[in-house]
Amino acid sequence: MRSSSPLPRMSRRGRVTIGVLVGVFVLFTLLGWGVQAWTDWLWFDEVDYTGVFTGVLVTRLLLFLSIGLGMAVIVGGNLWLAHRLRPRMRPHSPEQATLERYRMLLSPRLGLWIGVVAAVVGLFAGLSAQTRWNQWLLFRNGGDFGIKDPEFGVDVGFYVFDLPFWRYLLGVGFTAVVLSLIGALAVHYLFGGVRLQGVGDRMSNAARAHLSTLVALFVLLKAVAYVLDRRAMLLEYNDGANVYGAGYADINALLPAKEILAYISVVVALAIIIFSNAWMRNLVWPGISLALLGVSAVAIGGIYPWAVQTFEVKPSARDKEAPYIQRSIDATRAAFHLTDTRSSAYSASNLTPPESLATDTAVVPNARLLDPQLVSETYTQLQQVRGFYDFGPKLDIDRYTVENNTQDYVVGVREINYSALTAQQSNWINRHTVYTHGYGLVAAPANQVVCGGQPYFVSGFLGEQQQEACSSQTERIPASQPRIYYGEQMEDGDYAIVGKPSDDANPAEFDRPAGDGEGGPEAYYTYTGSGGVEIGSFTRRLLYAIKEQEANFLLADAVNENSKLLYVRNPRDRVEKVAPFLTVDGDPYPAVVGGRVKWIVDGYTTSATYPYAERVNLQQETTDELTGRGTFQLARENVNYIRNSVKATVDAYDGTVTLYEFDENDPVLKAWNKAFGGELVTPKTEIPADLAAHFRYPADLFKVQRNLLTRFHVTNPGDFYSGQDFWQVPNVPDAPDSGQKQPPYYLYTQFPGQDSPRFQLTSAVTPNGRQNLAALISGSYEDGRPTLQVLELPDQTRISGPVQVHQQMTNNANIRQQLNLLSSNQAQVQYGNLLSLPFADGMLYVEPVYVKSNQGDAYPLLQKVLLSYGDGGSFVVLADSLTDGVKQLVEQGKRAAPGGTPPPPPPGEGETPPPAGETPPPGEAPPLTGELATAAARVQAAITEVRAAQASGDFERYGRALKALDEALTAFQQAQQAATPAPGGSPAASPSGTPPPNPGG
Repeated sequence: MRSSSPLPRMSRRGRVTIGVLVGVFVLFTLLGWGVQAWTDWLWFDEVDYTGVFTGVLVTRLLLFLSIGLGMAVIVGGNLWLAHRLRPRMRPHSPEQATLERYRMLLSPRLGLWIGVVAAVVGLFAGLSAQTRWNQWLLFRNGGDFGIKDPEFGVDVGFYVFDLPFWRYLLGVGFTAVVLSLIGALAVHYLFGGVRLQGVGDRMSNAARAHLSTLVALFVLLKAVAYVLDRRAMLLEYNDGANVYGAGYADINALLPAKEILAYISVVVALAIIIFSNAWMRNLVWPGISLALLGVSAVAIGGIYPWAVQTFEVKPSARDKEAPYIQRSIDATRAAFHLTDTRSSAYSASNLTPPESLATDTAVVPNARLLDPQLVSETYTQLQQVRGFYDFGPKLDIDRYTVENNTQDYVVGVREINYSALTAQQSNWINRHTVYTHGYGLVAAPANQVVCGGQPYFVSGFLGEQQQEACSSQTERIPASQPRIYYGEQMEDGDYAIVGKPSDDANPAEFDRPAGDGEGGPEAYYTYTGSGGVEIGSFTRRLLYAIKEQEANFLLADAVNENSKLLYVRNPRDRVEKVAPFLTVDGDPYPAVVGGRVKWIVDGYTTSATYPYAERVNLQQETTDELTGRGTFQLARENVNYIRNSVKATVDAYDGTVTLYEFDENDPVLKAWNKAFGGELVTPKTEIPADLAAHFRYPADLFKVQRNLLTRFHVTNPGDFYSGQDFWQVPNVPDAPDSGQKQPPYYLYTQFPGQDSPRFQLTSAVTPNGRQNLAALISGSYEDGRPTLQVLELPDQTRISGPVQVHQQMTNNANIRQQLNLLSSNQAQVQYGNLLSLPFADGMLYVEPVYVKSNQGDAYPLLQKVLLSYGDGGSFVVLADSLTDGVKQLVEQGKRAAPGGTPPPPPPGEGETPPPAGETPPPGEAPPLTGELATAAARVQAAITEVRAAQASGDFERYGRALKALDEALTAFQQAQQAATPAPGGSPAASPSGTPPPNPGG
């Protein structure tokens, strides 16, 4: 007999239509997943990291199945049990009459309904679980740190590797019990086990036993949660001391409170089961037990700790919180690798430029004049060669040893910029099969300029005109394979199809201008590297046609049996895909290693569960003026442990990814390496020496450490609590109102306490709320080990900070007059990195000055160098070159009065002479006559020519005009000295001029 249903049945056509639609949806979903998985496998096979692909995939599948199936069984089993325990006889009531229609709907296919609900719950639980693959792998493979927490004496490894997954499992348990309780209650109500109306008990014995057991399980899970919360307290923020980790009230009130609540929870769980089923068989006493637990949680876990914090801790917080502040200081310094920081006092008491400035060979000659952000435009204009090449918005700093001379270089890679292709060049064939790669690494010494302020290129293309004007240079950093198939400018859709064409005599890929110039002939090339996925077969072409949704994979003649597909071409993306457990630094940089261009990418292992350590947001801590303008912004990841454990390289030609172990003692990296078979990373001992020579202190790690050191350089808990000695990172010196922090800068230099010059990342910090200099922080490698050094100035120092120094230098009357000559409506002055250099127990500041015309495709030219010594305002010069500026500073130091005060400048120094023949107003100097008047007229004419050259945008004319102005000023000073001998000193710095080939001396 067919069961009647209160709802009309769907027609056969309707069921078929729905079935077809569902089938199509499932088919395309599975097809998309399948294509993605297959292409990922091929990509991982290309880079030889299939172990990562299979390891992550299998782990995610197992978590999906285990957690999803477990959740489905628990929830579905409780729904089935609730139906199984339904009462056979139900009293008649309006409520039951209303529910009868729903029972008639569900009863014929109740098993199907339960299965659907369980499957949906299991699906979502499994999807959530598979995202926890990283926690599970660390849970399985983690070890000990060898460091115990200061409260429980538990190894830190428990917090980093075990605690996160235990807390996740606890959350799964809560979810399963709550969903089971809600579902079982609904089924019991639907089938009469729980009633709101009618005579007799409102709940059957079977329903009471079932539901009370679920409630008891929930309370038992709460007891487990209290136990885990005791450990997790060491990770939480302590408002009383403004540090992370349990404080006085937490340890002395909240910690025992949670232990008491755990015991109460166990008692309450037993009471619920006993009173509900074995003894009274009602819900009164279980309800009282739950209420007791709630009251206890509020009173013992809330009110009591609050009272201790308010009435005992706050009145004497400095003393009460001191031991716990010390714990946080020690843990933070250990977790962020600050324990080995070398701190030393630097008095900076010398305020007078010493004569040794002129003879120094370690600091002054290595002062970097080229700003990698500003000269990127210069590189693009002079080395672009074709309009579709690009160097990016910021270049990189590296060091090379050329002819036994080690110095830093500004380097950039000539990459394809697909957004710069013309409409004709942007069709699919050209974009993906012709314009496939860039060409060459371009480098220039960071302390040299030529041709009126241009970089002195030692590698890269030079046009004939530039060779004639600037002298031909040889390739000093040669690359045997200069082609760039993988680079920072590559985005997701910028794949390339390369390989041997059908016609060997006609290679299809544009390679480079064969004549080294914009109008020269063009050379073509065929890729012969090992990189790329072979797509010669029809199946592979069909696969990638589906993936990229592009029919040309099947139709274009350019795709043949010899073709390869290059994709995921950004170095950061490749490293992140190969090592998804790493946080990748935002500033990869290229280097020529063994004749090949390789991208070097720093990888970090991180954790957010190191007890008592300060927790920071990586995106917030690493953002400064350059973020998004040449450096990638990191994700919003909260961490309280970080190590630069991996140095990764990506070959710019074939895309080979290699992960080198850099921190041999990092337990987190050891766990990840073990999780993927123990051969994921190459041991540190196998790092090639020529590669290690280009390793540099990573920028993002340094920013995090620098920002933490502004507070955690204070190791006394009482001083830390008062916060009087905290520092801050200054804003950008030439734009302090922007709110952007001054980025750290790379230098090849020697700081006090160092045996020789080294390549280091440096940053100045100022006292909190003030602008004078507090300390210099630098990060470098010493014998392959990362080293942080802090040069701390006295609290009451007279030395100005970066913002103050820039303002003092640019507001100097003589210098302001010269800067005004460089700027006009047709040109603007731009300032490079302001370098803070400790020298001879004093401070030397160096800031390059660039001029950029507003006309056409102009680029910045280095025209002047600002220098200051001492407190920032006493000894200031604006010179044509670093060498000239140092000489002027030394001369000022010789003329300085005792105490470091410079005398007034010699007559005429820094002044612009009046036009010859004019009568000055009363009270002013008499008019110039004779040779002095002729020289003044020459200066005036030269100034007029400089302004005209600026307006025209002709940089060759501008360079000639600056040179003429420099000669005119020299002649005027000589005539002035002949007419009225001045005290000893050097001629004034000319407002502008052409820097010689080597301003660094």
